[in-house]
Amino acid sequence: MNPAPRSLSLLALLGAGVLLFAGCASGTAVAGAGSDASDGSASPAGSELEVEAGWLDGGRQIALVTWGSSTCVPTAADVAVQADGAIAVTLDNGPADRVCTADFAPRATLVGVPDGVDPAAGIDLVVSFAEGGRGETALPSLAGAPGGDAVAYAPSAGWVGGDLIAILSWGSSSCAPVVEDVAAPTPTEVAVTFADQPADQPCTMDMASRVALASVEGLGVERTGSSVVLSGGDAQFETPVTVSILG
Repeated sequence: MNPAPRSLSLLALLGAGVLLFAGCASGTAVAGAGSDASDGSASPAGSELEVEAGWLDGGRQIALVTWGSSTCVPTAADVAVQADGAIAVTLDNGPADRVCTADFAPRATLVGVPDGVDPAAGIDLVVSFAEGGRGETALPSLAGAPGGDAVAYAPSAGWVGGDLIAILSWGSSSCAPVVEDVAAPTPTEVAVTFADQPADQPCTMDMASRVALASVEGLGVERTGSSVVLSGGDAQFETPVTVSILG
């Protein structure tokens, strides 16, 4: 989730009008191979979904990870609190005739935490696709939530499962950052470099939340007390930014 022009500040983006929309609103660092077209369905009706989740934005948002086409990221069509306190999320794959790559990769969907839900207590998630399929996962309690020390429009990061990091950034919804490289200089520091946006790519001048995934599989990163350094590819990271990894 590279505003254009690159020299515009975040404050300038907040007050700007929308220009030409192009590209995708969500980035991913771990797309699988394959380029055959499909309808992007993540799971047959009635099947059990593989689902993971992680905290972002000081407990105000959740990165919900499902597996399917890397170019057709589902959206959260409905988010509701159940009687037992669990959060029920219904995901939508979009139009049935949408053309998607036929790979199989983790995709992150941003989900806002409903009012009245206390992340400090931990939550259960029940996830289903409008087209069929259901899965469950849980998020541990988040110290200092809700809100924590998160600053509005500041980037954040959170653990998703065992070796994925979800990265939240803010800027043009049509020019989301795309992870180019992931390294671990030390066991508690992850360096994520975003790819440069094409010079001729038009970008909307809105201010949106964007989420990307970075895999640290095999890098020996410790889950507790680690941080990620974000750089390159987006006006928000022209100067490297370091954030703690929640979870």
